[in-house]
Amino acid sequence: MNTAVKPLASGAIVELQDVGRTFLLGETRIEALRHATLAVMPGDFLAIWGPSGSGKSTLLNLLGLIDSPSYGRMLFRGEDVAGLDDNALSDYRSREIGFVFQNFNLIPVLSALENVMLPLHCQRAPKAEARARALAWLQKVGLAAFADHPPEKLSGGQRQRVAIARAMVTEPSLVIADEPTANLDSHTSREVIDLMQALNHKTGVTFVLSTHDPRLLARVSRHLALRDGEIAEASYEESMLKLNAESLT
Repeated sequence: MNTAVKPLASGAIVELQDVGRTFLLGETRIEALRHATLAVMPGDFLAIWGPSGSGKSTLLNLLGLIDSPSYGRMLFRGEDVAGLDDNALSDYRSREIGFVFQNFNLIPVLSALENVMLPLHCQRAPKAEARARALAWLQKVGLAAFADHPPEKLSGGQRQRVAIARAMVTEPSLVIADEPTANLDSHTSREVIDLMQALNHKTGVTFVLSTHDPRLLARVSRHLALRDGEIAEASYEESMLKLNAESLT
């Protein structure tokens, strides 16, 4: 492992330097992400948007240390993590990163409280401490009264709030949210984004979310457009103009 790679941005939480990710589909080589350079800074509320198949999930999996790059350098808090083994990456994820998924990924046989406690069990926190911290986070997302409810008794918006509490309970430095509003109606989507924005402002935790809905771009501090595996930073107005032009072709 080479820890002497020079960061491009001082203080970045996670940084990609000319990173690519390739897959083999039969005998065909698929380049899902091409030569991506990106620095995610503390306190960012960053959206990655693009159509299906553009590479959003691939990029999020890299930023969340789920996958390793096929080429290029990837730094987490200044350390080159591209060559770390699965156990080392798992340790980083446990300590530093929370995850929110479009399908919620709650365990159906557990209560809302037990679902939020799970990451703390993975960190071997004492049960009483885990319970107290999980209850505190359910209170923060407005669901303390639903602590004993299983996921099937919760609405989609409530399930996503439980998932956000689970992501935040370990006090991560980074939250990765993969299409967090994809299965929600427009009103509930706004509520979920409002909650994540409030947590970003109050705690300073960095959020990186993916979306195919350009209407959400006006709600974030920064966004990246992704198409065919290539990444580019653009203003909201530029992205909307591009989207409108593509809809006419």
